[in-house]
Amino acid sequence: MTDSGSATFVHPSADVEVGAQVGAGTKVWHLAHVRDSAKVGSGCVIGRNVYIDAHVIVGDLVKIQNNVSVYQGVTLEDEVFVGPCAVFTNDRRPRAQNPGWTITPTVVRHGASIGANATLVCGIEVGAYAMIAAGSVVTRDVAPHQLVAGNPARPMGWVDERGEVISRQPEPPASIAERVRAAARS
Repeated sequence: MTDSGSATFVHPSADVEVGAQVGAGTKVWHLAHVRDSAKVGSGCVIGRNVYIDAHVIVGDLVKIQNNVSVYQGVTLEDEVFVGPCAVFTNDRRPRAQNPGWTITPTVVRHGASIGANATLVCGIEVGAYAMIAAGSVVTRDVAPHQLVAGNPARPMGWVDERGEVISRQPEPPASIAERVRAAARS
């Protein structure tokens, strides 16, 4: 846990707009841009050239590696890891001119990890402690503790809280099955 008295660090080349909230102990590195109305929790690391759009919510102890774009409509809960060059979308039917477009939200739950160069198509939920392999294109929900990989991302097994693969079976092992069912009910 981060000491609430820890100072927030914003690199001189970073742009944290007026109205953005950045929690204690968070580090915002070179050329990062945090838009007004974005909320970034305590103890986070926001890497070089990260873009956090308006109204994005980033929980506590989140690590966002270099060159990540987190667009409006995305929520990253506590302890989420986002690898370098990952991208979140927020529009199912993008057009340069579409005055009627609406933001489609995406939620990444507590402790989930997203690999480098992954793309998350909007409108999905990534479950707690799930793991998305590098380069994956995620087009559907990912269950808690599920490991997915590929384009489109497909189930490849189950991981524990440390990210260790504990099963390659299609169904979750008993040790996490109840947590997966509970998440599906909520």
